[in-house]
Amino acid sequence: MIGLDKRWSGDSAHEHPIRWGILATGGIATAFTEDLRRTPGAVVAAVASRDAGTARAFAARHAIPRAHGSWRDLADDPDVDVVYVATPHGYHHQAVEMLLDAGRPVLCEKPLTVNSVQARGLITLARERGTFLMEAMWMLLNPALRKAADLLADGAIGEVRSLHAELGWRAEVDRRHRLRDVAAGGGALLDVGVYPVALAHFLLGSPDRIHARAQLAPEGVDEHTSILIGHPGGATASLTFAATLSQAAVVYGTRGRIDIPVNLFNPPGIVLHREVGEPVHFPAPAVIGNGYGLEAAEVMRCLLAGRTSRRWCPWTAHSRFSVRWTL
Repeated sequence: MIGLDKRWSGDSAHEHPIRWGILATGGIATAFTEDLRRTPGAVVAAVASRDAGTARAFAARHAIPRAHGSWRDLADDPDVDVVYVATPHGYHHQAVEMLLDAGRPVLCEKPLTVNSVQARGLITLARERGTFLMEAMWMLLNPALRKAADLLADGAIGEVRSLHAELGWRAEVDRRHRLRDVAAGGGALLDVGVYPVALAHFLLGSPDRIHARAQLAPEGVDEHTSILIGHPGGATASLTFAATLSQAAVVYGTRGRIDIPVNLFNPPGIVLHREVGEPVHFPAPAVIGNGYGLEAAEVMRCLLAGRTSRRWCPWTAHSRFSVRWTL
């Protein structure tokens, strides 16, 4: 694999930690970097910003040995094995394309790109370069959601008929904020809507029908969006986001339901309701740090195994329940 060398094979993986580069210096970059410190086998080796002073300040705060004043310098750093991209959404495509072209494995913050054309282009480039690419949809590694997928696979609630999910809060931001900036990838769908959409795809599989309605802000970004998704076999997903909502989800089946009662993007647990008997609670283990360590560990497992995409959700559209959880 481009970007990795032969020293990572078999037992030697434990002797040679994976060296991370951080591209961007905002809040999510800070949270991810803090969790890398708690992730066995991870070393934060470098950080890059388009402003050299900003990069140096970030490096000083987090004891990172090298600070680069350009993205290109990070891409060319021979002592970086994988790069985490944490720019605003609208700049993901530019950054990831440059990194992949340089042969750098990439973990890119969600959403990978602002549209499907850009996403397909990056996947094609990753294939051509034989280089790892993964979207940082951390919620799909949450143990509670993995348990929900296993319960559905086992027929715990019979045939799945529908999923209802809502996520949002009121965001009072200045009109110059990135959430109101079309070029930066602003709006409800790309900022919070990706979570219920990803949940529906994860639990129900790829859709064959999508209907959506949005309330647009004067800047052209969506302030509030509702989506109805149809899936082969008749299951449907109703998704709403960006208003002040419950942040919960429910999966309904012919013989029961599964509740994700709070924080569907990082739930502390789920509840199984069957036709008979008491509800069964499945709590998730406590999150370590900010909760991003699981996805960092998954990236490193894939790199050490020579994979170019994550085991449990490859680039190609996947069928629901195609993977049993073994993490």
